[in-house]
Amino acid sequence: MGMRINVVVADSEDADAILDAAAPTGEWKGFETSGLDQDKFAMLHALLVGMLFDEALAECGPLVAAGEDGPWLMKLPDETVDQLALLDEDALDQVGEELAATDEFETDGWSVGEVRSLVTQLADLAGVARAQGQAMFAWMALEAG
Repeated sequence: MGMRINVVVADSEDADAILDAAAPTGEWKGFETSGLDQDKFAMLHALLVGMLFDEALAECGPLVAAGEDGPWLMKLPDETVDQLALLDEDALDQVGEELAATDEFETDGWSVGEVRSLVTQLADLAGVARAQGQAMFAWMALEAG
């Protein structure tokens, strides 16, 4: 059973409303994806800010859990959002390649192109978040079936 992920930008005060939404991307700017989890977000955070994975994981814990079976809401660390927003095209490619080579992405069969595309989407959204003074959230729910 995989995870359905909605990555959105919103005001920090909207966290409870995002958690309660059936599909946050219908109400906030963002995108839907699958196959991501806390470990992958933590690896991105670690890579962008030069931190050990375990430290990054501690900073990427779920903000709120609606129940034992989710959904879960995680606020991406501000430092990660800042770094994503600053990435130029060459840096996006480099981060995508480095991230794709990690166990977290390799084990799940992500191609370099898929990871680059994800990093580009995250960076675009981070730019919106910074321009609007908002935070980035990852809403995670178990996929049915």
